[in-house]
Amino acid sequence: MVTGAARGIGEATALALAAFGADVAICDREADDLAATARDVETLGQRCVSGVLDVRDADAVGRFVDDVRAAFGKVDVVVNNAGGGFHAAFLDVSAKGQRALVDENFTSVTHLVRACVPLVPEAGGSIVNITSIEASRAAPGFGVYAAMKAAVESLTKTLALELAGRRIRVNCIAPDAIPTPGDSGLAASVLGEEHVDYGWKIPLGLGSPDDVAAAVLWLASDMSRFVTGTILHVDGGSFAASGWKKNERGVFES
Repeated sequence: MVTGAARGIGEATALALAAFGADVAICDREADDLAATARDVETLGQRCVSGVLDVRDADAVGRFVDDVRAAFGKVDVVVNNAGGGFHAAFLDVSAKGQRALVDENFTSVTHLVRACVPLVPEAGGSIVNITSIEASRAAPGFGVYAAMKAAVESLTKTLALELAGRRIRVNCIAPDAIPTPGDSGLAASVLGEEHVDYGWKIPLGLGSPDDVAAAVLWLASDMSRFVTGTILHVDGGSFAASGWKKNERGVFES
């Protein structure tokens, strides 16, 4: 099961899982793009259940999981990818805006986990939560978003222990420098005409949604059967660099 699968990381993940033999359940709010993902999954020879819904809506999530149960009878892998945010100083975020950020980036994860764990077979399974590098550092203009990603990482570690008896592994992937359609225009809206290519600051430059999908495949497979409660940074070295960044000449400076 992959949430937010219409575009970007979610789409790449759904297609990668299908390419390696998985039937896939996908959901998103974007109906047309979600339908395109579903067609691509089926073109790869796998079955697909899709649902147009808002993951902030617990009832809608429950109905979708019921559809998945009816179609497949189980869920082996859950990828909590859906999320999003907007740029605003913390004091400028309204109560309504804060609730939207909390529900989209944290509560949606709790909805899916509670709904899907009963469908995981006795042999076990894997839950992969997509967070962000912002969970590990200050995020001016994205304070609530970053706090919710940090909350997901904390919950991930707790669930790794609570679900170990069910042989369910729970891990996070924290991306950075992964251009996606959902992020298009965000940097420009924050920096205006000062916007420059973010990639030159990253040791390995920009990545792609396929890089995150590859990490999901590993965490979903038996190759990572002894890995749980960990945060995997798929960020081209951004987290390791910390305050160090490449300048225009390619030299690292703090």
